[in-house]
Amino acid sequence: MIRCGKKLRLLSAIIIPGRIKATTVTFCTTGLLLLLAVTNATAQKNYAALVNPFIGTGGHGHTYPGASMPFGMMQLSPDTRLEGWDGCGGYHYTDSMIYGFSHTHLSGTGIPDYCDILVMPFTEDVKWKNTEYASKFSHSNEKASPGYYEVLLDKHRIRAALTVATSSGMHAYTFDAAATEGKLLLDLKHRDEVLESSLEIINEYEVRSMRRSKSWATNQTVFFHLKFAMLSNFL
Repeated sequence: MIRCGKKLRLLSAIIIPGRIKATTVTFCTTGLLLLLAVTNATAQKNYAALVNPFIGTGGHGHTYPGASMPFGMMQLSPDTRLEGWDGCGGYHYTDSMIYGFSHTHLSGTGIPDYCDILVMPFTEDVKWKNTEYASKFSHSNEKASPGYYEVLLDKHRIRAALTVATSSGMHAYTFDAAATEGKLLLDLKHRDEVLESSLEIINEYEVRSMRRSKSWATNQTVFFHLKFAMLSNFL
């Protein structure tokens, strides 16, 4: 259980052995006049604003709308579907319930996996079953752009905002003004068959854990570290 004020910020990182350096991608073109023309045009137009992350989340697209970045280690996105072929990416546009926000997702595959380390904000009493802590949502209160996702959870009127860096994800949860406390549930049993898991409370701001699971990958291990921007009480 996490007790906080009206706004909770959660910084989370999935730590995998090895080092990933920041990568800069540069596009070059030949010809001085052509180069000048392209440079001037791109300076005036933000092509990322034309990207619609919801493309492929319906039908048999098997994609997810959440936050990710090129060469990033994390795909932070809502989970609305736990089973079935059209739930391979963890999200389907025809759904109206969100179970929470997990940190890894596959895009375009025909086999489900990932959706590791799910967190879900809530108020009132703790509910341990995903059918009980899930919340309804509306697409009218949902938006996504490259590297960013936001939605209003109808159940407790909590606004979730998600973004990512190369090897970490950032959550911001804004609770309803009438709420006396905000809480966050961490579900290590979400979706895949869990073979082994552990959780260590480091201090009042940090926890770390591991989860070994079985799905398409028969022996997948994820280590992660969660850091809260506000003082927390753990239950």
